[in-house]
Amino acid sequence: MKLQTLTIALLLAATGLSSCQNTQKGENQKDSISADSVSLSNDSLMNKIQAQTFQYFWEGAEPNSGLARERIHIDGVYPENDENVVTIGGSGFGIMGLVVGMERGYISKKEGEDRLNHIMDFLGKIPRFKGAWSHWYHGDTGKVKAFSEKDNGGDLVETAFLAQSLIVVREYLKNGSEEQKSIAKKADELWKSVDWNHYTNGKNVLLWHWSPTHDFGMNHPIQGYDECLVTYVLAGSSPTHPIDTAVYNQGWARNGKIKSDLKKFNIPIGVKHNAKEGQVGPLFWAHYSFLGLNPTGLKDAYVDYGEVVVNHAKINIAYADENPNKYKGYGSDKGWGWTASYSIKGYDAHHPDNDKSVISPTAALSSTPYTPKESMAFARYLFNLLGDKVWGKYGFYDAYSETENWFPQRYLAIDQGPIVVMMENYRSGLIWNLFMQAPEIQSGLKKLGFQSPNLK
Repeated sequence: MKLQTLTIALLLAATGLSSCQNTQKGENQKDSISADSVSLSNDSLMNKIQAQTFQYFWEGAEPNSGLARERIHIDGVYPENDENVVTIGGSGFGIMGLVVGMERGYISKKEGEDRLNHIMDFLGKIPRFKGAWSHWYHGDTGKVKAFSEKDNGGDLVETAFLAQSLIVVREYLKNGSEEQKSIAKKADELWKSVDWNHYTNGKNVLLWHWSPTHDFGMNHPIQGYDECLVTYVLAGSSPTHPIDTAVYNQGWARNGKIKSDLKKFNIPIGVKHNAKEGQVGPLFWAHYSFLGLNPTGLKDAYVDYGEVVVNHAKINIAYADENPNKYKGYGSDKGWGWTASYSIKGYDAHHPDNDKSVISPTAALSSTPYTPKESMAFARYLFNLLGDKVWGKYGFYDAYSETENWFPQRYLAIDQGPIVVMMENYRSGLIWNLFMQAPEIQSGLKKLGFQSPNLK
């Protein structure tokens, strides 16, 4: 429901934002944490974090495309002058964030609709590869930016993260005004145009990449367990280019070998992570597929995914409490959460067995539906103890290390987006409900052998 003007003003005041943030924030405006942040209720604190982080995808979006920039560096120093490079997966997260922003009143419905309509038109014009998008594009020109030498065509996983959001947009707008229905129709046509079956290359597994110049030369099979479950769910749910159930069972589930009976910190891991035996991967594996796909009670023939994601977060918390390296600021009521992010030296996929003393706020904050108590304790720790060292124009910065006194003022789309969406899923279930109600997802999950309390 559309919020009235007074309600919007009160909401923005409660979150510590000014109304000018709905459009363009002044460059000299200080984004410091207000002194009363620590006294806010958990719900108000989450709203404050969501509203500020949302600005990455609103005010910070690449202007020509409306999509999410791959990165925003407050210091203005970019690798390869890529400040206008947009990310397809991160844009999918941002599109879901736009729906949150429209519903919460961070922007008006009309502002959101205009942006979404522009985005849908851009997505329909840029090069695609059997319906799939590339990992990166130059937002100002619409041309593909190769991720690597052979990765210059379709990226099915990034496409899945985007397609997840297209279904959410369609479901959100499909029964609205004529303009809303028009946007929903564009989103629907885009998601249905992806040829998922092409990416099997005739085998019972999905392959991550395809390029007109290198064909399936990357030869990277998508197999569980990592961040890619939703790719198989969408491929199985497609009404136009679906995969067979055997592709899921043999490809993702490895004929049951995805299951694991191992424990870490006496907590069941549940699945065989694509890591060394007995290790768990970076925590984004518990987030990216589950922004729309509700893991609560979600089971296939082999795995209870609700238990997997909750335990993944709990393993991170247990590691923080043990803190074997005695790094500064670790603990279940302090800093915790390891995932792929900026690191002291470049970029790294952090996890408990690959700890560089770097904590990535997205790891704990995006786990709010799984570990609300510990996630909010972490948020309060950041506000109370670190303040403006870790908080800026677009919410919490990507990563920090108290041990090394390292506090870079940099952001990544793929880390900011899940914070907005997963906090909303905890607060209202908005994105989960929209995605899970889609008829194709309902039938696709049943086809692949899933059980879920959300299946009708």
